[in-house]
Amino acid sequence: MTAEQRERFDALLQDAIDAMPERFREALDEIPVIVVDRPDARLVKELIRDGVLEPGEEDPMGLHTGVAITERSVEWSGGLPGTIHIFREPIVQLSGGWDQAHAEDEIYEEIRITLLHELGHHFGLDEDDLDRLGYS
Repeated sequence: MTAEQRERFDALLQDAIDAMPERFREALDEIPVIVVDRPDARLVKELIRDGVLEPGEEDPMGLHTGVAITERSVEWSGGLPGTIHIFREPIVQLSGGWDQAHAEDEIYEEIRITLLHELGHHFGLDEDDLDRLGYS
């Protein structure tokens, strides 16, 4: 991915964040969003080991780590915040790439869905819940 493509992607991500309802933007103030081109090999191995990814499924578009809000208790107080990772290259690839007609629209929509999917995990939704909502 070129520096220009990263800048375009990051601008689309910011547009998607800015377009979200206030409650979601407020949640993003509490949970860091880390944007990288793709997960590194160590992270992929950990995700496969932990059952988050299946072998051969090495290109997740996003990842929520940490304890969902619905799982926290007073004993969790002081725990580290979760994080949301957004992976540029898998999102661009799934969207059809930068060279297609309407590339920015397609990539923006996949960014929006991925971000909402990972926020859903932050709020305690599982994969079935997210499928029903259309965020998978």
